[in-house]
Amino acid sequence: MRKLGILTITFLLCSGLLNLFAGQPKAAPEGQSSSSAVAGGSQGKASQDAQGSTFIIGPTDVLDISVWKEQTVSRSVPVRPDGKISLPLLNDIQAAGLSPMQLAATITEKLKKFLTDPQVTVTVVTINSQKVYLVGEVNRPGPIPLLPGMTTLQALSSAGGLTQFADQKHGYVLRVEDGKDTYYAFSYRNLLRGDKRGNIVLKSGDTIVVP
Repeated sequence: MRKLGILTITFLLCSGLLNLFAGQPKAAPEGQSSSSAVAGGSQGKASQDAQGSTFIIGPTDVLDISVWKEQTVSRSVPVRPDGKISLPLLNDIQAAGLSPMQLAATITEKLKKFLTDPQVTVTVVTINSQKVYLVGEVNRPGPIPLLPGMTTLQALSSAGGLTQFADQKHGYVLRVEDGKDTYYAFSYRNLLRGDKRGNIVLKSGDTIVVP
């Protein structure tokens, strides 16, 4: 009987240990944790790349050039009419025609001659180069900055909407491409109702006309 009792206790202890280990979560393989971290980092970088490549720098834009731990080089600079900016150590650098990320890469490469592992960030502080023009019966006619993805309705909203004398049915966007005029008709009333016809994504130089 004593032996039977000992065997029973031993069996119960083994069963308990087995259940304890079975209930613990399994550790992920080493490769999985590192690859998921890399995947997350890759997605973040892809998002940053997409954001950085949507805007092209032009003359009269104002840029903030930040070089990590290098205050003497970091500064806000305007893009000159010739499309260049001036920075300490580097003198003139072509900025117009590049995205902020492309310009940051260019500055980084040039600074490697003077600094160890420079970290450069380029931010567009003020957009002056890309504009659309509103004429006719809008509350605030004239040029307005073109923001990325701006549509006809958004531009009209930025201009304060239409005057009480405006023809709300027969507006149009005039775009000149390759020397040819293209017209995109829109009805302001229909745009307010969610009609997407004529509510195009604008390009720099477009003119919105409201008779």
